[in-house]
Amino acid sequence: MGSGKTALVAELCRRMADRLEIGVVTNDIYTREDAEFLTTAGVLPAQRIVGVETGGCPHTAIRDDVSMNALAIEELERREGPLELVFVESGGDNLAASFSPELVEASIYVVDVAGGDKVPRKGGPGVTRSELLVVNKVDLAPMVGADLAVMEGDARRLRGRAPVVMASVARGDGMEEVESWVERAARHRRWEPAVSEARPQVEHRHARGEGQARGGALHRDGDA
Repeated sequence: MGSGKTALVAELCRRMADRLEIGVVTNDIYTREDAEFLTTAGVLPAQRIVGVETGGCPHTAIRDDVSMNALAIEELERREGPLELVFVESGGDNLAASFSPELVEASIYVVDVAGGDKVPRKGGPGVTRSELLVVNKVDLAPMVGADLAVMEGDARRLRGRAPVVMASVARGDGMEEVESWVERAARHRRWEPAVSEARPQVEHRHARGEGQARGGALHRDGDA
């Protein structure tokens, strides 16, 4: 929570909306605050942004019962036509948050340096199994006493060859790398799997169907 997920989605939409047909589904417990933030920011037409009120921990709506999000995406595409990229943005408050492969094709997990440089080495499926890990707010490291080299080293040891981006979304640092990764994933459906030898590896496969790649999570066509 507060790591910069919504800001990252906003910046990616801002940068990529002229090249890809994009939609966004946000998850909040009792409000649609993240959807309203994106709408107010004007990063996409308002009709391309849908807020889902989960009524409980958002983790359950992206992992245990994805029906609310699946229905929101179906309605979005019914209204707007086929989309090349749908961001499913969900708040998280711990390292156990992860997306079900029944909902997404690829996930981006965001942590920030304010939690301290111990965060990546604590692991959890968000760190070890997301297709892209973004360590955000690197500009704050001197203020909170976080060692960026330690954070990046621990993250890379846990993730094998899967990418880690050290970023400051607010300042634009690292955004070109994130943008390039997302566009490649959306257009070509290719990414390096996160395979960690430092933690027990849990099977985590994404189907490769005829549908269009969606992102950040990247939703998979035909699943509900």
